[in-house]
Amino acid sequence: MTQPAPRIRHAIEADLPRLTEIYNHYVVQTPTTFDLEPFSVDERRAWFDRYAAAGRHRLLVADDGGKAVAYASSSRFHQRAAYDTTIEMTVLCAPEAVGRGLGRALYERLFEMLAPEDIRLAVALITMPNDASVALHEAFGFERGMLLPEAGRKFGQWWDVLYMLRRMP
Repeated sequence: MTQPAPRIRHAIEADLPRLTEIYNHYVVQTPTTFDLEPFSVDERRAWFDRYAAAGRHRLLVADDGGKAVAYASSSRFHQRAAYDTTIEMTVLCAPEAVGRGLGRALYERLFEMLAPEDIRLAVALITMPNDASVALHEAFGFERGMLLPEAGRKFGQWWDVLYMLRRMP
């Protein structure tokens, strides 16, 4: 029997512990994020509070039976006001949910919601190598922009970061 596809919805406060758990997996186990120490739920609250159900900055989750198994966000790219029409995109899946197409489903819905917003450019920062993330972003029209060589050091080694860019319609 086929399992029903997870429902894509806006994140709610009750998701915060699970979203923190997913993020912390990437902090501790991978170079995907350049944070070095895991966060408590309280420490992630300010991050969560940046998002709304409308506007440029949104946070969606893939809900599988009442449990968030992946999330995608569109965040402020830079604090200076002239950057307001540029957003930074993020998508992360719980380890057990990788490879199920959730990143694609989340991005499809998120880009649909963002279409009427005043956004000129979407940017994704990808720690390299990460062929799966590059392929996902290319599937959504992102192009390779700039490569920052050895932009971060984690786990005792240097990591390059690829900036991928998508002009918004």
